[in-house]
Amino acid sequence: METTNKRALGWIGAGRMGFAMAERLAKAGCNLTVYNRTKAKAEPLAAVGAKVVDTLVQLANCDIVFVMVSASDDLKEVLFGAHGLASSGRLPKIVVDCSSVSLEASAEVREKLAAKGVEFLAAPVSGNPKVVKAGKLSVVASGSSRAFEQASSYIDIFAPAGVSYVGEGELARIAKICHNVMLGVVAQNLAEIVVLAEKAGLPRSAFLDFINSSVVGSIFTRYKSPAYVNLDYSPTFTPFLLRKDMDLGLALARKLDVAMPVAAASREVLQAHLGQSSLQGGNYQQTDIASLLDFAARCSGMELKPEQVEVWDGLSPKK
Repeated sequence: METTNKRALGWIGAGRMGFAMAERLAKAGCNLTVYNRTKAKAEPLAAVGAKVVDTLVQLANCDIVFVMVSASDDLKEVLFGAHGLASSGRLPKIVVDCSSVSLEASAEVREKLAAKGVEFLAAPVSGNPKVVKAGKLSVVASGSSRAFEQASSYIDIFAPAGVSYVGEGELARIAKICHNVMLGVVAQNLAEIVVLAEKAGLPRSAFLDFINSSVVGSIFTRYKSPAYVNLDYSPTFTPFLLRKDMDLGLALARKLDVAMPVAAASREVLQAHLGQSSLQGGNYQQTDIASLLDFAARCSGMELKPEQVEVWDGLSPKK
C-alpha cells in the first residue's frame, strides 16, 4: 500500500457524507484539496489539513478526484458543466464517484471521461456520517482493475470496513441500487413491526433491544434504534433520497422483467409518507428515514412519544 501523501487528491462535495469522508482522508495526512458549491461548508476541513478552493478547475491537476454529490445531474454538472472540472481542458488521471446515481448517468460519464483519457471508478458507499466516523463505512467499486488498484488505498481510509471490487463497468451501481432497495424495504418493515409491538404493549426500547440481539438484527437496526426510541429524526439519509434510489431499483427491475412486489409496495408507502406530510405542513423530505415510524404510527391510530431512554447505536463506544 502506498503512503497516503503520495498522490494529490481532489474532493468534490462536502455535504453530510462528503464532509465526513473527506475528513478521514485529511486526518490521515493525505494531500487533499476540497471543493464544495457552498465553500463555507467545506472550510472546517482546513483545520485538519485539507486545502479548500473556490473553483472546480483548481482540482484539475490532482491525480485522483473523488466525487460525493446528491444525484446524476449533479455528477454531470460538476464534471462537465460550464464551470465543471473538465472546463479548463485539464483533468485528473482518475475520477472516483461515490454518489448514488443511475446506471445511464454513470455509463455516460464513464464514456466521456474515457474519451479524454481519464479512468472512471464507480464507488458508491453504504452508511451515513455516523457510520463514516465510526470507521464502518463500506464501498462497492467497479471500473478497470488498474484504476481500482491506484485508488483503493485511499478508499480504505474512509471505508475501512470493506471495499468490494465487483468488476468492470457499472456493476457497482447495480450493487448499490439493489442495496438501497433492500434498505427501503427493511426501513419500512422495521417501522411497522415497532408500531405493532408498541400497540401490543411493548416499549420500543425493549423490543428493539431484543431485535438487535437476534438473528435479524443488523448494523442498520442497531444504529437506527436511538432514533426510533427517542423520535430523533435528525437527517442522515432522507425519505426524498431513499425514494430516488428505490425508483432507480424499480426502473431496473422493469427493464429486466424482475417482479418486486414488496419493494414496489414499500416505495408507495414512502410516497404516501412524503405526500401526507406535505399536506399537513410537515417537511419530512428533510428528516431522516426513521420518520417512517411516525407515518406507520399515524396510519395505526397512534401518537408516539419519546421514551427518553439512552440507547446504544452500535457505533459509539458502549458505556
